[in-house]
Amino acid sequence: MSIITLTSDIGRQDFLTGALKGKLLHVNPDFNIVDISHELSPFNYPQAAYVCRNAIRNFPPDTFHIVLVNLFDKKPDHLLMIRHGDQYIGCGDNGLITMILEEVPERIIALPLKPSERKNALYCASVFATAYDRILKGIPFEEVGDDSISIEVKNPLRPLLGQQFMEGQIIFIDNFENVIINITKEEFEEQRRGRSFKIVFKRDEIIEKISETYADVPESEKLALFNSANYLEIAINKGNAAGLFGLEGYTENLNTQTQYVQNKLLYQTVKIYFE
Repeated sequence: MSIITLTSDIGRQDFLTGALKGKLLHVNPDFNIVDISHELSPFNYPQAAYVCRNAIRNFPPDTFHIVLVNLFDKKPDHLLMIRHGDQYIGCGDNGLITMILEEVPERIIALPLKPSERKNALYCASVFATAYDRILKGIPFEEVGDDSISIEVKNPLRPLLGQQFMEGQIIFIDNFENVIINITKEEFEEQRRGRSFKIVFKRDEIIEKISETYADVPESEKLALFNSANYLEIAINKGNAAGLFGLEGYTENLNTQTQYVQNKLLYQTVKIYFE
């Protein structure tokens, strides 16, 4: 069975998600289509990278993942198809793929877009599906597209490190308004080196232990734990952490030094101090 996953920022308000699946099935009616998410925030690369990275790694070998996020950042003349580890990924040449993988892909080809075709999500989906179908029929990966392509590279959003601290950004807020920070358990333990710590957000909110489950604290109390993807999460037992504390997802385009921006970053940043 050939699995194709779909991830996008297009939402579910209109016909488009259904039409995308129709385009894929038109190429091959035997495709098994799985939705990852269509609710990603537009233009939010750190969020998209987090969601895609942690979904993709759980799929069976040879799954094809179509990522329709900011495809038209620039006027495109090609799409990318990647073979990395045992997975295929199709996306725009906009730098997102190196944020998802946290490295340069092992194998890359460019899929050309016909100048005569309207460049929209439906056409791009059909290009991806046709390329994947050709691979399933035995055509070698490098013969499906142009393997001489040089891709745009964007670095993944990393925490800021110091001798006595880590500073991370909120990269995702889930359906329960738990907030996920771009600090993994491995990064935390490496920086901690057995020391005691304080997790600080909003200047005066402090957590001094890592919980195993939400039920480790009384109802309505705040806690920190590492989630199923091993990322640091701040939550409230049977409550909404983001709403209660006014926390927000990190915004890349806040690159000025105004007081407004500094105040906004306060609600997007989490610091860990080691002693």
